[in-house]
Amino acid sequence: MALIPPPGVYVPSPTFFKPIAPGAHQAEVDVETQSEHSVFLAKNGIHGLVLLGSTGEAVHLSRAERIALLGGVRKSLDAAGFPDYPIMAGVLVNAVDEALEWIQDSKDAGCQWGLVLAPGYFGGAASQQGLIEWYTTVADKSPLPILIYNYPGVTNGLTVTPETYEKLAQHPNIVGCKMSHGNVSYHVQVSTSPVIDHDTFRVYSGFGQQLGPIVTFNAAGVIDGLSAIFPKTVVRLFELSSKRPIDDAAVKEARVLQYRVSRAEEFIGRWGILGIREAIYRVVGLGNLEGGRAPLRGKIPDGAWEEWTEVMTAVAEP
Repeated sequence: MALIPPPGVYVPSPTFFKPIAPGAHQAEVDVETQSEHSVFLAKNGIHGLVLLGSTGEAVHLSRAERIALLGGVRKSLDAAGFPDYPIMAGVLVNAVDEALEWIQDSKDAGCQWGLVLAPGYFGGAASQQGLIEWYTTVADKSPLPILIYNYPGVTNGLTVTPETYEKLAQHPNIVGCKMSHGNVSYHVQVSTSPVIDHDTFRVYSGFGQQLGPIVTFNAAGVIDGLSAIFPKTVVRLFELSSKRPIDDAAVKEARVLQYRVSRAEEFIGRWGILGIREAIYRVVGLGNLEGGRAPLRGKIPDGAWEEWTEVMTAVAEP
């Protein structure tokens, strides 16, 4: 039986880069800082990591860099006392054979799952039946269990429908999905579908704004950027939202936290990868404001962070 990812809060980690060296054409990957941040998250209650997904800019790294980063993080987690810590590795390519190569590399580096982006180069021209065929072929051959990753924002608007999830959830090597879009109805339909075995197919949102509502209706959790900065806050919201039975005090606390998390998530939505990296630097003290690779190199505009001080203070952990 395929390994099923545990429920909870996962961090879609940004990839850390060193300051660009004089004369170099691009910044080097900073595996040491990547590993330090990963251990920080594990120590602060995060249930697992997503490395080299969209936030991780996997498309900007070479194969050798991806392998070094995944292997370095796994070794650091093991050395810090977190053996078998859950790691999903992003797979962001359209060709089946290349997707399988990425998954094999991830397995060799110690990851347990592949988070496989829907092949959206052709956008809406890709039919739902075509998606079923593509994912089935990958899952049949994959050396790791895989999750379906639907992010219309980077796949030319391609959206996986609930009916397609229902069919793909029957595959023994497809163990879940991540939906990075605002269609809560799709989240709820898939997480409550009577034809899906929810013990073997886990539904995650890419947005912490949706955490409380979707976990209430049987979703497994979130893969959320804000948790890279404030892990304990987002984990606490997950714990309250998944409590069964839930008492009035838990509901009251969850409402307060969900409001604060949702407000802070607007910063992530506005500034994306650059904002996440800068917030980690300012709040956690890791990374720098010089790293990154074009076209995402640099930092957010001067003064932009200060505009969010009140919101970030409200969501900060005690």
